[in-house]
Amino acid sequence: MLTAKVTSKGQITIPKNVREKLGIKTGEGISFEEKGGVFYVRKSVTKSPFDKWKGKLKELKGRSADEIVKELRSE
Repeated sequence: MLTAKVTSKGQITIPKNVREKLGIKTGEGISFEEKGGVFYVRKSVTKSPFDKWKGKLKELKGRSADEIVKELRSE
């Protein structure tokens, strides 16, 4: 079992082998989840700000930019 000490500011150092196994790099976040009194630590996966637009333009697939512009301009 691996252990870490908590500083007066509530910080801990995650052991190197744990960071490597989780794929955590400097500046990345981790998340804590409790299930049945047990806490699980996971690497936080940040969403891209563009994720909300995924699939929004499906109906335009296969059309050229020129076609789309002409349609928008009603040419």
